[in-house]
Amino acid sequence: MAHFVNPFTDIGFKIIFGQPASKELLITLLNELLAGEHHIEDLTFIDKEDNSDNVNDRGIIFDLYCLTSSGEYIIVEMQNRWHSNFLDRTLYYLCRAISRLIERPITDEVDLPTGGNEADTVGEAPPRYGDRYKLSTVYGIFLMNFKETKLEPKFRTDAVVADRENGRVVNPHFRQIFLQFPYFTKRLEECETLYDKLIYALKNMNEWNRMPDALKEQVFKHLERLAAVANLSEANRVAYDKAVDRYYVNRIYEEDMQDRVENAMREGREKGKLEDAQNLKHLGVSMDIIAKATGLSMEDIEKL
Repeated sequence: MAHFVNPFTDIGFKIIFGQPASKELLITLLNELLAGEHHIEDLTFIDKEDNSDNVNDRGIIFDLYCLTSSGEYIIVEMQNRWHSNFLDRTLYYLCRAISRLIERPITDEVDLPTGGNEADTVGEAPPRYGDRYKLSTVYGIFLMNFKETKLEPKFRTDAVVADRENGRVVNPHFRQIFLQFPYFTKRLEECETLYDKLIYALKNMNEWNRMPDALKEQVFKHLERLAAVANLSEANRVAYDKAVDRYYVNRIYEEDMQDRVENAMREGREKGKLEDAQNLKHLGVSMDIIAKATGLSMEDIEKL
């Protein structure tokens, strides 16, 4: 058992970021992610389940769901395994969160006075139709312990609603940040910013027996206290042990499946080379040229 919890287990992630004591750490991570765009002073954890009125939409549970002191909503999710339609699901999560911001409709029809003039009208002006659609910004931040083939092969992808031609942001209230951890390959000595150090720690801390001396910032002392397995309550320790078992079983299964896929692809390529060589041989192409074209040895070609 490692000294620190694995943040890529469901309960490990919640221990590090999802309890009241971890609010300061979460704010630091979010501010590093949004540096130069937005600064969070404080946030509140809110109900992680979207209790939708539509039965088909019930049971949507976010890992973390937060409201900042300046009114932005933030969904943070850790996803350990790839699954089909992952990007569609993240889009649905944000759309559901946005739609819940519009809680009560404004009637389309407004009662107008039948006589007199505007000066005789008493009371406030009726709300305008478009007022109901004034939205807060919703951020979706997805920490991914896998590579998503529909994203660019890089660590961070920022998705916005933008003009396709010039890239100008059309609506600033919709933001998605995808972090593909397998693409983060920096060594500790290459991590110069707090942002890089936090990402490095999250990716590697499960293998450490103590916090590296190079991570001197106060936030890592806080992380060390929160994430130490020895500091877990008895209930959290039992739940965490089960989560770790599931994590390693899943990893073994995925590695086995990946090996099978790679072997099948390799066998397919070899079979394709042999078929190509055989066709070329039937056409009377010299063995020298066949060997250069397919990469097969003369001996393999002679056997065809």
